[in-house]
Amino acid sequence: QVQLVESGGGLVQAGGSLRLSCTVSGRAFATATLGWFRQPPGQEREFLAAIIVSGSRTYYTDFVKGRFTISRDSATNTVYLQMNTLKPEDTAIYYCAARWEAIASSPNDYGYWGQGTQVTVSS
Repeated sequence: QVQLVESGGGLVQAGGSLRLSCTVSGRAFATATLGWFRQPPGQEREFLAAIIVSGSRTYYTDFVKGRFTISRDSATNTVYLQMNTLKPEDTAIYYCAARWEAIASSPNDYGYWGQGTQVTVSS
């Protein structure tokens, strides 16, 4: 059974940083594609970044380039999202997701999801 467990959310002031973690179990981490998404209040879930674990190829949506960085640690089956220069509009529930196919950016392309972690950025 595939499980994704996120951690690292919280309350931060604008301009601050957070690092989210997501630990994957139940299926081969080495062949996974892992993504980070978020869902602001009252809005749809949106893609942020993805990484192919083997080879570490990454893909970002434009509005996080230069502020967010996705990475992985294969020793601990963990994917990270480092978020810098946070803004109040980054307030959302953040989710990690997994698939065992090519890299993708639509939530509909990911079959496995974590429970989400709340990030709140105060002004």
